[in-house]
Amino acid sequence: MKQDKPLLDRLADHRDGGYLSLHMPGHKENEGLAPYLRTLGAGLDITELPGFDDLHAPAEVLAESMARAARLFGSGETLYQVNGSTGALLAAVRGATRRGDRVLVARHCHKAVYHAVELCGLDPVWLVPPTVEGFGIAGSIRPDQVEQALEDHPDITLVVYPSPTYDGVLSDTAAICAAAHARGVPVLVDEAHGAHLGLTGDFPLGAVAQGADLVAASLHKMLPSLTQTAVLHLSGDRVDRAEVRRQAGIFQSSSPSYLLMAAMDGCVRLLEEKKEALFAAWARRLGEFDQLARGLRNLRLPGHGDEAGAVYPNVFALDPARIVLSTRGAACTGVELMDRLRTDYKIELEMAMDTYAVAMTGLGTDDGMPRRLAEALHALDKAVGPASGPVSDPPALGLPPRRLGLEEAVRSRGEFLPAEKAVGRVARGYLWAYPPGIPLAVPGEELTADLAETVGRLQRAGVKLVGLGPGGTVDVVA
Repeated sequence: MKQDKPLLDRLADHRDGGYLSLHMPGHKENEGLAPYLRTLGAGLDITELPGFDDLHAPAEVLAESMARAARLFGSGETLYQVNGSTGALLAAVRGATRRGDRVLVARHCHKAVYHAVELCGLDPVWLVPPTVEGFGIAGSIRPDQVEQALEDHPDITLVVYPSPTYDGVLSDTAAICAAAHARGVPVLVDEAHGAHLGLTGDFPLGAVAQGADLVAASLHKMLPSLTQTAVLHLSGDRVDRAEVRRQAGIFQSSSPSYLLMAAMDGCVRLLEEKKEALFAAWARRLGEFDQLARGLRNLRLPGHGDEAGAVYPNVFALDPARIVLSTRGAACTGVELMDRLRTDYKIELEMAMDTYAVAMTGLGTDDGMPRRLAEALHALDKAVGPASGPVSDPPALGLPPRRLGLEEAVRSRGEFLPAEKAVGRVARGYLWAYPPGIPLAVPGEELTADLAETVGRLQRAGVKLVGLGPGGTVDVVA
């Protein structure tokens, strides 16, 4: 086989080669066994056979493919991840820290980062992002926030934050890295929603180009790959790469799917060959949407439609690939807007909260999207009408007192109480809306009246909260 042959072609050659399978998996590449196996392409689903390399000890085709990815993204090294950005974040945090280390963590990080703090027994110093006024979403982490925290806590060993956020808000990673690196502290950026950034000039720079030491990016979220595929980028020498590699092997399956790996290899090759044309078309469609979405009276689209190119306080930059649909001026909730788009227009959004919903475009977004979404929004904008009165931003949840460590709290004996009766008690479990998977309640912290009010407000708006017990109760330390 040619060394540069795509992994998917290699798998097809093996499928058609007449081999008798006496190895894993149990379907034996027999697509005729059941219709679902044919639909899923089980004939390409193999184990680590000669010529197909081993993700946990890559030396051949997979090593070559990951080297191609590193060149594409401009990193020092890129590791394929079959357990998504979740596994990448767990491996990155574990590989860059030792048990008991103090770490600087943005409060709006994904639950995977909280789980890493818990599993690794870390001591978190929380960075609270400012709120974007008028929209109620988290703004950018400011470099001066990072600088001050590092000055206040000189023993911090790692900085972790998301950019872009689930809502498409970017932080100034170059300036944050400069502040952290001046003290010898590495930076891990959760770029799960930003694998597309910086690949061409059509979108803002990504975290790798801005100096981040570790970057977790989901290929499947914005680029043409399969769900569960991600990459972990390593750059510079502030982190022990060998240890990060070892941890990456711990936090993902020892039997990685060749279908997933072939998707990653195919994605990288496609971008190598056609990224300029594909990204230009994507940017053109977003521009068309902005023109067609102008004139909305009740819905607001930060960075899009009438507000394309707008500058907002507490926002360094917005990712244009993400379309936030704010319902603060409309007589509907974000959940209701998402439901109406689904039932009336067969448009599926990514997620919804009480006062906004999120539409994610991607490299696969086609020419029909701009008009279809814009026309639906114009129709719903008229149908729902204006809000009955002014809608103010909810109070930002401050940092509650920490009573126990994360790991100690989750291992404690617990009980479930109604939210209003849990005020003043210590959280034993996490509580979050998923998506986006950002914890509202964190084990070991005191449950406040503001949190109880937020839980009630989100429930009344129809937002699904994960972590609640029977009857909407809250898990607290007994």
